[in-house]
Amino acid sequence: MSPRGPRFLKALAFFVFLLPDAGFCADGGGGSHALIGNIAVAITAAAGVGLAMKLLRQPVIFGQLLAGLIIGPVGLKLITDQSQIVTMGEIGLILLLFMIGLEINLHKMLSAGRLVLVPGLLQFPLCAGLGYGLVFLLEAAGLDFGGGYARAYFAIAVALSSTMIVVKLLYEKSELDTLAGRVTVGILIFQDIWAIIILAVQPGLADPRLGGILRTFLAGAVLVAVAMVASKHVLPRLFHRVAKVPELLLVISLGWCFLVALVAARPEVGLSMEMGALIAGVSLATFPYNADVIARVVSIRDFFVTLFFVALGMQIPWPDAGVLAAAAAMAGAALLLRVPGLLVPLLALGAGHRVSLLTSINLAQVSEFSLVIMALGAGFGHIGEHTVAAAIWVFAILAILSTYLIQNSHRLQAAGGRFLRAAGVRDIGEGGETARMRRGHPVVVLGFYRTAGAMLSELAAHNPEAAALVKVVDFNPLVREKLEVMGVDCVYGDISHSETLKHAGLEEGRIFICTLPDPILKGTTNLRMLQTLRAMFPGRAVVVTAKSPGQAAELYAAGADFVIQPSELAGIEAAHAVALALDGALAVRREEALARLAARKEILPGE
Repeated sequence: MSPRGPRFLKALAFFVFLLPDAGFCADGGGGSHALIGNIAVAITAAAGVGLAMKLLRQPVIFGQLLAGLIIGPVGLKLITDQSQIVTMGEIGLILLLFMIGLEINLHKMLSAGRLVLVPGLLQFPLCAGLGYGLVFLLEAAGLDFGGGYARAYFAIAVALSSTMIVVKLLYEKSELDTLAGRVTVGILIFQDIWAIIILAVQPGLADPRLGGILRTFLAGAVLVAVAMVASKHVLPRLFHRVAKVPELLLVISLGWCFLVALVAARPEVGLSMEMGALIAGVSLATFPYNADVIARVVSIRDFFVTLFFVALGMQIPWPDAGVLAAAAAMAGAALLLRVPGLLVPLLALGAGHRVSLLTSINLAQVSEFSLVIMALGAGFGHIGEHTVAAAIWVFAILAILSTYLIQNSHRLQAAGGRFLRAAGVRDIGEGGETARMRRGHPVVVLGFYRTAGAMLSELAAHNPEAAALVKVVDFNPLVREKLEVMGVDCVYGDISHSETLKHAGLEEGRIFICTLPDPILKGTTNLRMLQTLRAMFPGRAVVVTAKSPGQAAELYAAGADFVIQPSELAGIEAAHAVALALDGALAVRREEALARLAARKEILPGE
């Protein structure tokens, strides 16, 4: 940390403790002024503590929770009635679910097939059942969870993961569109469906009725059908009319979000507003305007999401020893249950070490839905305040811990992979592919995504036998299956590890090519990969990718034989299109492009 860091923290502490004397205690006013004052205090505290966390290189979410704790009833009591902040924070959750829906490509998500469907169906009942047994054992060991239905409530709570935390962190890491990200989000959607079932059963927990559950599902199915019909026949015309007015496009998008959310929350429907927002987003996901809507909503969302986490921090109660002991035990149980509930099923389905471990790490916390279920349970008289307090502490502990886990997920995955191999758990392709891996392939593609897929299609168009010349090294098991059907040799492996390159049978390779820019690569860079390849395979041609001219120059200086620069290639294509348009010949180019697209085989699952 810089020398100015300690001075800043002292100033921040002085400012925070000065707030009560400065007349900013928002509960003293009334009406709208009280609401504005509450928001002002919450945002100011979140900004100050969040900046302190940034200087200390700690997660910002931790700072927001800490800010809520400082200004709330446990801390300085600047806000003692946090209901208004909680309500504002719920808007952030609605907007987040709306944005998730906008970015969900159902076709691409379903392309993950069994990796989403099977864990999505099994994870909740597995974790809840095992969680119930764990609570039973912990109670037998002397821990107090509150009696009554506490055992069942804790089992449900630890089986659900936080959509808010996971999606926010994966979005910031640009990992939502990776296979592990898609599997994670898919399982989260299934968890939300399971949570809705619990909410439907909860009022009559002592006497659950099948009719109420079926009615909720039927109403939800009707809402989804109506939203999809509207998105196909009504909304496109409306959006087309207002597309040239960005502000109106944003307002209509948000209006659609809250309209579907309101309908979903009607007693006749029985869903949550958050689930309605998700449905609204999915119904707009295929529109050409969704990227612009996402870009405009994100700043609004971040404001309300900040309030959401500050509100959660304000709800953290002052614990006693019994509450902390129960919370620590359940936090450990939640982490432990991810092994049989997620890791084992994904490994059994052939997801491989990487996807299985990353997904399990991503989902290692409890959900906001868990707190809602707990609060409702207290209202129904099923559980006491002791149980609710312990659940809030479980959420806070795992919310903070999971930010560190997700930020360091690739290093943890690498260590976990070594442990699994040492325990005798084979990764995809280990043991049964040695003979096939030793076949000679002059072209080695390291990492496989859109650019590599286009390159392979172009090679095949000029040389139908090109597939036999190429070997791909990638950790996506779905890509591997599809490539092998096409006759392309694919070795499952993580290209960020030199051991993978050493044992993948690449000795016959004459050209090594990586088409992934650094932001997509995880655990390595093009420069490090170039240096590794030069050391392992001297004299071979190496082609890497740069995101900027400066990086391209650096890679050439490090010995790259050729550097792909996507922005430069796109610029050349654009300039060519302009020249053709000026000559009146762009139509010919258009027909050639359409013919290429028609002839190209789909390679990546979900495209």
